[in-house]
Amino acid sequence: MTDKEKKDNRILVGVILGSDSDEEKARPLKDVFEELDIPFGSDVGSAHRTPVRVTTLTRQFIARGAEVIVAFAGAAAALGGKIAAETLKPVIAVPIASTPLNGVDALYSTVQMPPGIPLGCMPVNGAANAALFAIAILATKSEGMTAKLETYREKLAAKVEKGFKKLHEEYHWPR
Repeated sequence: MTDKEKKDNRILVGVILGSDSDEEKARPLKDVFEELDIPFGSDVGSAHRTPVRVTTLTRQFIARGAEVIVAFAGAAAALGGKIAAETLKPVIAVPIASTPLNGVDALYSTVQMPPGIPLGCMPVNGAANAALFAIAILATKSEGMTAKLETYREKLAAKVEKGFKKLHEEYHWPR
């Protein structure tokens, strides 16, 4: 991100949490974006309790340059669908485990979008995958994003290799 983009408050991804209590579950998204230097903005808005605020946030994020919106919501999880109905930008929904149903209610609510309004859906509490999917979407227009994603995946592969090595050398597992 250039100094001008920072000054202009430009972002590539807008993130809307259905509740401030979702912050902990959203933190892996924030960590990935910060590690890969992806400019994003975030705020809180509820599809049911503050629908006008959600509309305003969506428009503000797009005005700031957001190419993708990520929505975190539990229970009825209508947030992603509401946002998707209001924009042509890709929307990624992250169902949150926030009720006694452990996110199954949010997952089912999210994946039951009617035809015509697409909504990408991550696993329950899938914040890191949401970040990486948003970056993959951005990578369709940017070689720089592609390089960031490749580097991230290389680090993941190296971590797995380190685990294999430990398993075989320290614990004497046969190959």
